[in-house]
Amino acid sequence: MKAAPRPCSIADTLALVGEKYSLLVLREISLGVHRFDRIARNTGAPRDILTTRLKRLVEAGILEKVRYSERPLRFEYRATAAGEELQPVLVTLMAWGDRHLNGADRPIVLEHRCGEVLSPRVVCAHCGDEADRESLRAHVRAPGWTTAGPAAEPLTGPEAEPTPPQEG
Repeated sequence: MKAAPRPCSIADTLALVGEKYSLLVLREISLGVHRFDRIARNTGAPRDILTTRLKRLVEAGILEKVRYSERPLRFEYRATAAGEELQPVLVTLMAWGDRHLNGADRPIVLEHRCGEVLSPRVVCAHCGDEADRESLRAHVRAPGWTTAGPAAEPLTGPEAEPTPPQEG
């Protein structure tokens, strides 16, 4: 029997938006493209797969389906508040791709309202400092888990915590 993977909000989120085309649908919605045919064209998603992705995003409360025509009956897709909260994720993914994959050939540039090209950062809402690897510490709250994995498994190598000296 295969052991259960680590409980994780990243895994839970990817279960909803990590399927092929889901993040591209959200990109299109954030760019103001709301109708099925345009989303299909701009993402390259096959119509049957796009239908499935849109349905799943609506069921998850990330998008809502809004009627824009009675005859013929037609709908478009809009981000809910939960969908809007994914905007920083999209922007951060895009910035990573610009830095590591596209360089100066950035296909889309986001301009902030201040007039400058956006360079996103993740900061602590409390103190305003940048949240980077050196400034963060994980505290595992899932029962039976540590940062290294399941608590029941003995740790070896650099992840092992030092054994306190024995009294005696």
